[in-house]
Amino acid sequence: MRFTANRFRHLGRAFLPRHPAQAIALGFGTAIVVGTLVLMLPISKVGPGGAGPLEALFTATSAVCVTGLAVVDTATYWTTFGQVAILCLIQLGGFGIMSFASLLGVIMARRLGLKSRIQAAAETKSTGFGDVKSVLLGVLRITAMVELCAALLLALRFGLGYGHSFGQSLWLGFFHSVSAFNNAGFALFSDNLIGFVGDPWICMPIALAIIIGGLGFPVLFELGRHYRKPLHWTMNTKLVLTGTGILLAAGTAFISALEWNNPKTLGPLSAADKLLAGFFQSVMTRTAGFNSLDLGQMDPATWLGMDILMFIGGGPAGTAGGLKITTFAVLFFILLTEIQGGVAVNVFGKRLPRSVHREAITIVLLAVALVIGSTMALMLITDIGFDRLFFETVSAFATVGLSTGITASLPPAGQLLLVFLMFVGRLGPVTLASALALRARTPLYEFPKERPLIG
Repeated sequence: MRFTANRFRHLGRAFLPRHPAQAIALGFGTAIVVGTLVLMLPISKVGPGGAGPLEALFTATSAVCVTGLAVVDTATYWTTFGQVAILCLIQLGGFGIMSFASLLGVIMARRLGLKSRIQAAAETKSTGFGDVKSVLLGVLRITAMVELCAALLLALRFGLGYGHSFGQSLWLGFFHSVSAFNNAGFALFSDNLIGFVGDPWICMPIALAIIIGGLGFPVLFELGRHYRKPLHWTMNTKLVLTGTGILLAAGTAFISALEWNNPKTLGPLSAADKLLAGFFQSVMTRTAGFNSLDLGQMDPATWLGMDILMFIGGGPAGTAGGLKITTFAVLFFILLTEIQGGVAVNVFGKRLPRSVHREAITIVLLAVALVIGSTMALMLITDIGFDRLFFETVSAFATVGLSTGITASLPPAGQLLLVFLMFVGRLGPVTLASALALRARTPLYEFPKERPLIG
């Protein structure tokens, strides 16, 4: 009996995740499965019967991965119970599965074990295991503060400006606040936010919540401690803040200029409303799936520019998607150094380790291969044009959630492919690859160097 018990114990340990990345992947996968089962319940769907497995799986994945793509109308397809379930999945996915589990451990046991610290540190990008508890509590405080402030502003506007009841205003404000801060993009209106295109009291709180969530928690922590001492900011904070400002301004100018006279998007609006809509859509293309314009009516050139913005994304270790500003900033400085004939890559007076060079290049190449391969696969199973399919795959992989309107019309195989892209995009290509690896292999030898011809 003892032999049998030990044998089963060893078998159980063999299936447990050995690497933090494996635990994170398993956690997100489990949350998606549970969310799918909940959304398949008859109580979650309007009308008789429950949601189909594909509709439930797609919605649960989109919510947990804080994407916002949808194959059904969130406002009319799901009951209030279903919408609450989606909101819980958004909050859980945005906060982080391992972070949430570790936070529960802090609350219940007042302490964290080493394994929980390692997993939470890997997910929150903490600099050390000792500060994980304070990081998690800090994340909770920031999340609650931003979401409550945005919810209050939105609830007041929905109630005073649009005549919604007190309870309905609170629900609309809270739902869109949580969806915004977590960069999810789910809305409780059938046209998303197109009906509020010229309303700054709706658009600006949502946009600001998205920007704050997209900066990443490490940046928010540092700004809270040293907001008056920019010279003491880390390289990460400087890169994220600088990149965010540049991309927001460039995105606003680009979208506004290309769509200014488009009669189906910005054309009928006043100049002030055009700038508001251009700024709002620039914010959305970074990480969130809200839209105040009909994206399906935009110029294909605008789609291509938005593809780039979606691919870059926001700051690391937050609710943002994409490959992150810091990744592309590293590649930019590598390129700049190579053009200038330099040896070491220096950023803001600090030298980048070569391991960071390799990591950035690896992430970008894996992401490009995945997006291009997925777009080609969709082209083989549909007759939709390349520009719309490419927009859809980038949006799914970058967990943005914007769409030109083709998501629901894709065949089941195409929708399952988007589910995979959202999952990989939320975890990150390198994280997923690490999770799938059996163990890290340290080479015991090195080959001699030889330089090939480049270019």
